[in-house]
Parts: sequence; structure tokens; C-alpha cells
Amino acid sequence: MLGTGALRAHLLAARLAGTVATSREVSLRSYRLFAARDPRVTIGLDPERTWKQHDLIALMADRCGVSDDPRHTSGPDVIDPERTLAALDAFAERLAEAARNRSPVLLGTGHPHRLIGFYAALADALSAAGCVVLTPAHGDRVDITTRFGLRTYNLDYVRGVALVRAPGVPGAGRGAGVHTHSPLPVRAALASAADVGGPLPELVVGDHGWVCGAGQLGFEAIGLGDTDDPALFVGEAEGRVSVVVPLDDAVRSDYYRPLTRYVLNRACLSQ
Repeated sequence: MLGTGALRAHLLAARLAGTVATSREVSLRSYRLFAARDPRVTIGLDPERTWKQHDLIALMADRCGVSDDPRHTSGPDVIDPERTLAALDAFAERLAEAARNRSPVLLGTGHPHRLIGFYAALADALSAAGCVVLTPAHGDRVDITTRFGLRTYNLDYVRGVALVRAPGVPGAGRGAGVHTHSPLPVRAALASAADVGGPLPELVVGDHGWVCGAGQLGFEAIGLGDTDDPALFVGEAEGRVSVVVPLDDAVRSDYYRPLTRYVLNRACLSQ
């Protein structure tokens, strides 16, 4: 079993925690945009209270371990590995509860190139434990506004994990999974599940809009969040997101494998 000490060392070596690649400038920009309720940063969450930038800095210092000094405006950001480890334990506990109850679950990611393996392993383990891993709206079209204008994507599932793909070029097959923060994919999935009268998820697992979009609609949601993702941590602070694990969500995909082993062991789920 991967111990806490070994995982802490891995978090620091892989820069999942400690000094991370996300810059302070990028994080502060996200806090400013969230304070202005920019939908690109609220990603499906409608905050209950007014969050000023200084409030968000204080929140992210508490939840992630970033500097609480507003005069610190440049350089790499920092995540406290102890906060990451504590949140991973809470994350695993919630997965274990879902497994015990054989709850229907929905998993989705806006980081398919980095995190599909992490979530797919969770989906496999939850399915083996008797949970129904839902795949609603498979193949449906989702129109998402990007910086390049309105783009059409297709909702797809890989090993039980939802993602969106750009439509394939004729004769070239499907397009690749794309990075998105949008809550529209999870809204489409949940609406489709409700429309067909199938089971609704008792737990949504993911990142970005998958977590915030589900939590805003009243579904229990847990996931991963970086220092420039204040919406997830605001959702947690306001009670609409159950657990957010602070870590860099864009490192090499194989760097998440020790986290997978740790979470599954803590949740007493087979790998």
C-alpha cells in the first residue's frame, strides 16, 4: 500500500503540490474574474454571497495553501501537500460510501488528456463494487462558447468517463477530447438522464464544470481543483460541493497513478 509519506514525496517531486506550474498571476486573474462573476470562471456556480478578490485570496490560502498576501503578485503558486493529502482522504471516504451503497455515479472531466486515466480507474473500481456508472447523453451535441466563438462538440464516454470531443473530420474518425471548463456537458448529461427516466447520479466525480455544474443543480459532487479554480472551492465553502482536492490538474497523466492507488486503497476498492 502506498503510504502517506511516499505520496507526499511524490506530490512534491511531480509538482502536483508544493511549488506548482500555475502562476500567481494566472490565479489572481481568475480571482478577479470570479469576483466579477465572469461565467468563464464561475463555471456553472451561482455564488450565494458576494466574493471580493481579497475574500478569494483568503479562501484559497485556507483551502490550498497559497499565499494570503495580496501584495504577492508574481511567481509560481504553491499548494500545501498536507491539504492535498487530507482532501484525498475525504475524497476516498466519499467514494467508499458510494461503493457501500452501490450508488449510481457519473464521472466526467474537462482535462481528458491529463486525467482520463485517474477517473477511469475510479469508474472501473466503482463498477466492480456494484455501482452503476452512468453514461447519459452519449453522442449528444453540446454547443459551447469558446474564445473562438460558438463551437459544437459531442459528448462521449471513455471507460465510463465523460468528455467532449470535436466532431471528426470526414474520413478521419472522431476528433480528440478537448479541454473545457464549461458546465454545459454535465447539464446535458443530467437533463438526458432525467428525460429518459433512468437513474440519476447520487455522486458526480470530476473537475471544472462537471463539479460546479452538478453541485449547483443539487447533486453531490467531488473533484480536483487547481489554484486558479476558485469556483470549486467557493462551492465547497458554500456547501454545494462536498470535497475538492487541491492539486495541479495539468501535469503528466502518469503522475496521477500514485494518487489513484492511494485513493483506491483508502476507499478499500479493488484496482
